[in-house]
Amino acid sequence: MGEEILRVENLKTYFFTEAGVVKAVDGVSFSVYEGEPLGIVGETGSGKTVTSLSIMRIVPPPGKIISGRIIYRGEDLLEKSEDEMRKIRGKKIAIVFQDPNSSLDPLFTVESQLNEVIMAHLKVTKQEARNRALELLKMVRIPDPEARLKAYPHELSGGMRQRVAIARALANEPDILIADEPTTNLDVTIQAQIIELLKELQSKLKMTLIMITHDMGLVAETTKRVVVLYAGSVAEIAPTNEIFKSMRHPYTAALLKAVPRIDRRKELKPIPGSIPNLIDPPSGCRFHPRCPYVIQRCIEEVPELEFTDQRAVACHRWKELSLKGE
Repeated sequence: MGEEILRVENLKTYFFTEAGVVKAVDGVSFSVYEGEPLGIVGETGSGKTVTSLSIMRIVPPPGKIISGRIIYRGEDLLEKSEDEMRKIRGKKIAIVFQDPNSSLDPLFTVESQLNEVIMAHLKVTKQEARNRALELLKMVRIPDPEARLKAYPHELSGGMRQRVAIARALANEPDILIADEPTTNLDVTIQAQIIELLKELQSKLKMTLIMITHDMGLVAETTKRVVVLYAGSVAEIAPTNEIFKSMRHPYTAALLKAVPRIDRRKELKPIPGSIPNLIDPPSGCRFHPRCPYVIQRCIEEVPELEFTDQRAVACHRWKELSLKGE
């Protein structure tokens, strides 16, 4: 494991709505190491995307980072001014969103959008920026890159648009790339191509990759370590290969039981209930209304995130439970 490049400490990001305060991220802590492919996994509403937006300091209103620390290379990003953050976004930490239709501007060509990012951080001429944009399109394996530079987003397929979004994120060779469910809106064949591309780029560029997903199969394929989020808090952190063999949190076990297998027949077991209302979350452990192992302590007391070796778990009963992978 390399040196720590990013550390999130007790991060709280709330949304102040008319209905009440939504505690979307409520005390999340984890570390990311240099060159590591890390997965952040959980159901819709678990806080994955809000965590990534908080790291980039681009939480939309009415959201606000309430407290915590986001330490990048020893400096707290939450103490940076907006001007200082502009020098970090896209240069040091970049993000690929799940929908390229909303992240690419339909009014500008691919070349314009790549050049804008390149020239915002590098002192280069327009021709040098164009050459770099061409290199990037070749890197993400877009066919006929010269012609694609002149294209508008609507003239490209969904898979090609996502490749352009990845190229733009990599334009300034960032230390960290956050991929927020980058294959959600693509068909299965294109999904596989995009995932292979990200794996190849991560390995080739020795880049720190944060893969955000709800898909445990994708976690197994692309990451070395995984953070499991539930209802805005961390349930478990572990090396990916270990979490599939011997998970420690009942929520992780429930996620894995809901994953289909292609090598043999398996009865899928959906998790009962749904993610709780984060305006008024359950007392104690937030998973307790859906947990088959709940006891009174789970209802009354919030479990601390306990660290042992390379693992961490927030469960009162993890030492007495035997939750094995399949």
